[in-house]
Amino acid sequence: MTETVERRRTDVGGFELRYLRAGESGSPVLLLHGGQIDAAHVSWGEAIEPLAEEHRVYVPDLLGYGYSATPDVPYSTKRHVSVVEGFMDAVDLERTGVAGTSMGGGIGIGLALRSPRRVSRLAAVSSHGLGRELPNGKLTYLLSRQGTTNRVSVALLARSRAVTRAGLEALVADSASVTPELIDQVQELARLPNAGRGYRSWRKNEVGLRGFRTDYTDRLDGLEMPTLFVHGTEDEVFPARWSERAAARVEDGESWILENCGHLVARERPEAVNERLLEFFD
Repeated sequence: MTETVERRRTDVGGFELRYLRAGESGSPVLLLHGGQIDAAHVSWGEAIEPLAEEHRVYVPDLLGYGYSATPDVPYSTKRHVSVVEGFMDAVDLERTGVAGTSMGGGIGIGLALRSPRRVSRLAAVSSHGLGRELPNGKLTYLLSRQGTTNRVSVALLARSRAVTRAGLEALVADSASVTPELIDQVQELARLPNAGRGYRSWRKNEVGLRGFRTDYTDRLDGLEMPTLFVHGTEDEVFPARWSERAAARVEDGESWILENCGHLVARERPEAVNERLLEFFD
């Protein structure tokens, strides 16, 4: 981050949330990051400054992630929605455009359905919450029931650049987008106390025998704002067909599918994504 991006903190429900703030004019945009080992600057690091040229940008580390508090509490999409709305209250954001990626996309959709007057426009990128199918079927369910495997994975990420690179390359189609800077950022997060706690709890709450418990598919016609669903064709976490199906269910919805692109869309195709988001939130 450059000096044009400020690091700030606020209190939400008795817990400290850290967030990035940039831009002095224009309409506000709230960016929500994904799960696993993630934070504001990892998912959205390439987007903050370009968006801040025309908007006031807010990017929190979600509760249980990054440099925010990591309390030992149950995490779920519903809880994250409540915390994000509390964050909006804390920073005086009455109404804002929202873009969320992966888990953050599901949180953004949940926020828009819960408090539609507070979301002016919504971009759901590689989004959770648009289907029930698990990426690895029963294996995903079995892993969600125990945390040992994830703890070992986090420890390996913290120690090994090769492991971190391999993990990130599994989330993109173009391995060149996995830069040394991105590897450094993920390793730094993996070394933080309680790294992975929020994700392990969220996964346990969100994954059931029949698939993901949070699925907004039958409620998408309740989205009252312009909504953009963004996806990469090579996403192996959530399939691109979820976004295409979702867009057809929203009155003012559209899908944008990027060819030869994986799950980390905003990091893999930053210039294209930034241009499209600037156009969408204009």
